[in-house]
Amino acid sequence: MTHRQAQADRVGVLGAGAWGTALAQMLASDGREVLIWAREEQLVEEINSAHTNSLFLPSAKLAETIRATGDLAAMGAIDTLLVVTPAQHMGSVLAAMPSHPRDLVLCSKGIEAGSGRLMNHVASDTAAGSAIAVLSGPTFAHEVAAGLPTAVTLACAGGEDQWDRIAPVIARQAFRPYYSDDVTGAEIGGSVKNVLAIACGVVDGLGLGQNARAALIARGYAEMLRFGEALGARAETLAGLCGLGDLVLTCSSTSSRNFSLGKALGEGARADALMADRRTVAEGAHTAPVLVELAARHGIAMPIVTAVYGLLKGDEPRKVVSDLLARPLRAEQETAG
Repeated sequence: MTHRQAQADRVGVLGAGAWGTALAQMLASDGREVLIWAREEQLVEEINSAHTNSLFLPSAKLAETIRATGDLAAMGAIDTLLVVTPAQHMGSVLAAMPSHPRDLVLCSKGIEAGSGRLMNHVASDTAAGSAIAVLSGPTFAHEVAAGLPTAVTLACAGGEDQWDRIAPVIARQAFRPYYSDDVTGAEIGGSVKNVLAIACGVVDGLGLGQNARAALIARGYAEMLRFGEALGARAETLAGLCGLGDLVLTCSSTSSRNFSLGKALGEGARADALMADRRTVAEGAHTAPVLVELAARHGIAMPIVTAVYGLLKGDEPRKVVSDLLARPLRAEQETAG
């Protein structure tokens, strides 16, 4: 596909949170017109008049080629639509659209509570006429909005034909997608790492040190790999940007909402109070109970994920860590975990 053809494709972003706004800013970095949907009428007006998003991404001055709308019908006329709604609301937002674009690029990381569906299954069930892709990787919104170098996995259910169609629309000098056709792997990496980031935040909040955090990342990655392979993901996908790469980033910084949630838990805050008071979503808190249920259904050992679920239900952090350390000794690569 030529650059001229790519420029003719209409691109939009469904969701004006921090990540959606950052993606819109990235897409507009070459002068392209970008349509972004926001639920809040006041935010639509602010983006269009002041070119800012003070609610979710106050650090960015938005490109003037970004236009906001509250009309879901307008998003159906887009050729390539990046879906960046919170994972638990993706199904309802897509269902409310009168029509759907040719290509849906799912950028939300999570598993639907209740049904246990991955986001690509939610989208396929709701927008049957759209081709589905998943964009995932180590990405802090404020860095993408600032134009700092970023690499991601772009997993295309439609294979190389879909990649050839949408990669030129999404790629920018500082935003580099890498091709995969493993949609399941791309989704599982992004979902599981959110839960593991909460665990790493707890380690930090308890002051347990860098050794403990490194060990948790490595053992958490083993859980991600076991779970992913059981659901059909490829190990090499989970070893890439959307798995291990994303895990390392979000387990190491308070720029991660999930890490920050865990850190506060480790410092003694109550889980219910933290969740009630958070303007932005720590998606791992919604994903943890679903992961525990799916792991039990498939007979997969995920002790760290299970521990996070206990913390979110109110278990005492030091007791949870003590129980993890008291688990029976075993071979590092043993399948049972």
